[in-house]
Order: sequence, then C-alpha cells, then structure tokens
Amino acid sequence: MRRPRVALITFGCRVNQYDTDAMRFLLESSCELVEEGEVDVYIVNGCSVTSLAEKKARQALHRLRASSPEALILITGCLGEAMSRGMTRIEGADAVAGVGWRSRIPDAVAQALAGRRGRLDVVDLPSLDDEASAGPRDRIRAFLKVQDGCSGACSYCRAVQLRGAPRSKSLRAAVLEAQQLLDHGFPEIVLTGVSLAEYAAPDGGLPALARSLLKLTGLVRLRVASANVTGITDDLLDVFVNDSRFAPHFHLPLQSGDDRVLHSMRRPYTISSFRSAVARISNRLPYATFGTDIIVGFPGETDAAFDATCRAVDDIGFANLHVFRYSARPGTEAARLAPIVPESVKRDRAERLSLLGNAVRRRALDARLGGIEDVLVEGRRGGRWSGHTGTYLEAVFASDDPVCVGTLCRVRITGASERGLEGVHDGPHRAD
Repeated sequence: MRRPRVALITFGCRVNQYDTDAMRFLLESSCELVEEGEVDVYIVNGCSVTSLAEKKARQALHRLRASSPEALILITGCLGEAMSRGMTRIEGADAVAGVGWRSRIPDAVAQALAGRRGRLDVVDLPSLDDEASAGPRDRIRAFLKVQDGCSGACSYCRAVQLRGAPRSKSLRAAVLEAQQLLDHGFPEIVLTGVSLAEYAAPDGGLPALARSLLKLTGLVRLRVASANVTGITDDLLDVFVNDSRFAPHFHLPLQSGDDRVLHSMRRPYTISSFRSAVARISNRLPYATFGTDIIVGFPGETDAAFDATCRAVDDIGFANLHVFRYSARPGTEAARLAPIVPESVKRDRAERLSLLGNAVRRRALDARLGGIEDVLVEGRRGGRWSGHTGTYLEAVFASDDPVCVGTLCRVRITGASERGLEGVHDGPHRAD
C-alpha cells in the first residue's frame, strides 16, 4: 500500500520552523515527505501574530487549492490554534489542528485521510521533552526549541492565548537532542523559544543549559535566537565571555523607543533600562552585535514617539533590524486602543525606519573592514564561499585553499556591500 505523500509549508518565526522540522521527523516513518509533484496532504504550519502573516497563509491556501484540488489541506500551528478558538477565519482548509497536535501530527494526518473534516478535537499541550527535531534540510544551522509559551501581557500579542503558559525543556532532553543534531551534521545550534528569557527547567536555567551544551563533542557554534533583555543576565554573559563558540550576537526586541508607547504595549522595560542592558552587554563583549524588532504605527504613536525610536536605532547601532507595521489582532488589549495611526503614516514610518536601519547596518559592516572574522561556511554564492560570522553578519569570501561546508574559516575582511561582508580566506582556522 502506497504511503501518503505529505508536503509541509511553514510561515512565521524560528519556533514555527523548528516545529515543522519536529513534525517532519515524526512523519518520516509513516508518510512519504515531498516538496513537489503529486501531494495527498499539505500541512500548513501557519502564523497568527500579524494580519500579514495570516494573509500569506490565506494566499497560500488559495494557490494550493487551485493547483492541487484533490489534495487535503491541514492547518496547524498558531494559525490552526487561532482558527480552532474562533479568533481567525480562513476558508479553504479541510482540517484544522491546534498547537497541541504538533506531537501527534501523524494521527492528525490519518484522521484527515480517513475523512475527518473541520476542527480536530482540542488536545493537551505536549511536554517539550517529548518534542525533538532532526534538523532542517540543506542547512548547517539547526534550531533547538527549549522553551514555549509566555507569561507576558504585551497588549498587542496573541502568544499567551495561542501558545499557553511558559514551559521549558529539561536540560537532559535539550542536551540529548542537541547531541543528535550534532551527530546529524549540524555544527551550529540556535537556542530558540517563544519567550526564551523565561527558560526555567527544573534542572537549570539558561546559563546552565549553555554550559552543558558547550561540553558537547562537535559543537562549533552556539547561538541564542531572540530574548528579552531581562534574560541576558550576568551569569549568562559569563558563559559568552569564557567560550568563543557562544556567538556574541543578541537579538533583543525593542518594539519602540518611546516610554509612553512601551507602557501602552505593556513591555517590561523603559528605553533607559533597555539602553543600559545593551551597554552592560557591550562592556562585557565589545565585539557584540545587536538585532531588534520594531513595531511602527502602534495606537497613540506620535511623530515625536517615532522620532525617539529612530534615535534609539541610530544610537544603539542595530546590525539587524526587523520593522513591522502594527496590525490590530482581535482579542488583544491593543485592538481597543486609540488613537489609531493611519495606514499611510504606518507605511511612511516603516519605509523611513528601514532606510535608517540600512544605514546603521552599513556602519556596523564598515567597522569590520580590515579585520579578521571567523565564518562558518554554509555554501557557495557567485563563485565564492558564503556563511555567517559569530556576530551574525553574512560574509562571502574567495579562497585558493580547499574549503568544506560546515567548517570555520578565518577570513580577512576587504569590503562590504548592502548584503554583508566580503573577504579572502586568511589561512587555517583553529576552532578552540
């Protein structure tokens, strides 16, 4: 009997990408996983954080239905949870499975193939110790989800409603999964979670987890994805300082540079305390780079508030900047706030901030000219090798010597472009 042909499509954050990899791992024994051709079931792991994310999923469903009318479409992830709760309505899906179905996705596929339609029964959220990923395809960097859920009360966010209360993967399970990822050929591991600052396993916190992972054989680089500034403690910084494999790049969501807007957002810091945290990190790790997320057009954001955000971006010097236009999410406190910022103003502010972010990023790149960077090789691009530095700057370089994907190369930086750094291989690298 032919195994069902299943294709997975992902929208959203690193956590969603990990969840898709974990579902793929669970499906390998019972399904034929495909990316094109004849498909029996499409699994759409969707995001519901913004209206744009939902729009992309809606458009994907329309394309799938038009191109593969006989295939079944199963929506899961945060989007599936929002649809199950009646918070979002999207036409075109045959079955909808909330976030609790991630660890039971083979059963969800079996139910859909057996004729089950509409919302699948609500199931309990799985223990994170029961989730594992074999890593993504065709990459050298693997996500390791060690935390899920959130206790925050950000007025614009659905994470608490959709992902539940904060939960942490035990150190034991996280270390075991990390070693399996290393054994599968992933030299870089990226710790990720919905609220990574809340990682609190019974057998240790984030610093203890990092120390345990850095003891593993084969680990070339360890990275933290995104964490609120409250999670970057002195104890964690000690680990960064004492082991060069811990990549000194910090993605710290700011969202706004204005205290009144931050208060309306119910963010747990002021712009002053955020700046102080960045300064504390820079004092310990002068070579560190920073990334952030900014929401423009939040209700009540004035021209002065937006200008304050621009100053913060310029002063802090974010090397990576993600700009989002605010979109009201039904069921959140912010959806009831006023005054509403017109869409034309949101677009203008997003464009202006993106241009500023490009200029600030170019400053960060130019500061690396003439220096030496350790680049973890990911592949070839335009006849040159490419990869990322520990500070999460993309780099391409030429080499007269043999180079292997997944290894660290010592690169002398000779130039910079809008995309990243350029350089030449500067001899063998000692990965210690």
